[in-house]
Amino acid sequence: MSRNQILTSHAGSLPRPDELIAANRARFIGETDDEATFQAVLRQSVIDVVDRQKTAGITVPGDGEFGKAMGQKVNYGAWWSYSFNRLGGLDPDGPKLFDMPAVRSSPGNVQLTSFADRRDRQRFAAAYGDPTSGASPGGGSGGGNTWPRCVGPITYTGHDAIAADIANFRAALDSAGQATGFMTSVGPASAARVANEFYKTDEEFVWACAEAMHHEYKAIIDAGLILQIDDPSIAESWDQINPEPSVADYQRYTMHSVEALNHALRGLPTERIRFHLCWGSWHGPHTTDIAMRDIVEVMLAINAGGYTFEAANARHEHEWTVWNDVKLPDGKVIIPGIVSHATNVVEHPDLVAQRIVRFANIVGPDNVIASTDCGLGGRIHPDIAWAKLEALAEGARLASQQLS
Repeated sequence: MSRNQILTSHAGSLPRPDELIAANRARFIGETDDEATFQAVLRQSVIDVVDRQKTAGITVPGDGEFGKAMGQKVNYGAWWSYSFNRLGGLDPDGPKLFDMPAVRSSPGNVQLTSFADRRDRQRFAAAYGDPTSGASPGGGSGGGNTWPRCVGPITYTGHDAIAADIANFRAALDSAGQATGFMTSVGPASAARVANEFYKTDEEFVWACAEAMHHEYKAIIDAGLILQIDDPSIAESWDQINPEPSVADYQRYTMHSVEALNHALRGLPTERIRFHLCWGSWHGPHTTDIAMRDIVEVMLAINAGGYTFEAANARHEHEWTVWNDVKLPDGKVIIPGIVSHATNVVEHPDLVAQRIVRFANIVGPDNVIASTDCGLGGRIHPDIAWAKLEALAEGARLASQQLS
């Protein structure tokens, strides 16, 4: 919670340094088999990125998702696909992203279709199909690569990987004199967004992922870190259901994912958990995003102490007014996006302060942490990303003065 000053954070992914990218690439093309050298570069990169966050004024840092992004030969995008290497029961030789079949259905005749069937993508087919338009295809990078399929019981096999991520991050926090920071982990419903050829129903698949991912969530908490759950399926799947369902049917459908996530979070302290809500965050029109007012109560049903959500980009900034009508539960905080990954324009600190004060005047300054809409790594140039974080910190300082 923010006390005396507005705390600052971000959504997870930060730009990877050239040295780390080169060291990772060298492992996979056979230039070196010196794993120890790569691990040393990785640890130093995490130390450097935490130190740079401190210098920029970020008070609740993350590890940039460096270990997740650099652990795989094909870079699908760190937030989701890192789990492919940490879950048993997956065959890497699955369909391509836009060829994946429908994932799951639930009561109310709600049927999740494929990435290619998004309603926004169909409405703006020409723009999404034009590589010069700036509208990325959605679903992250790696659309032309094959993706895993579930062929056996899902188990958690990433104990060594998460232990290494934690060790690197703890070393970085110690070096920077930071008491704690946050680490991201994928939610079960999003982890299950691959082809299911084993479980009788896709709901069973989601719950199996919940059982498996519990191990990772607990490891992060046990290390004294803040756990951030990334699960865009909660809001984003609305656009991936064609034809468009009723809001009530979608809410009932999504509550199955919330129940599975809450099961995965069982026994863990809610005050050390934050949940990240987004609408996919790709650079597209987003005209078919579900409204915040229609998903906010579903989000608040998740057993977390903080909720991060997009609130700075042009499609969702107006929705700050939702909090006039929705009561934030006692002991909870909101972590709204105050600067956006969706534009190269660096937000002015005065605008940052205005956005923060809007939320603070409704829910109270103690209950607001200023953040980014979504991850900055891979979405905007590194120099612009760091300038945005500096503007975020300066705007939070101005807001703190105005609210004192």
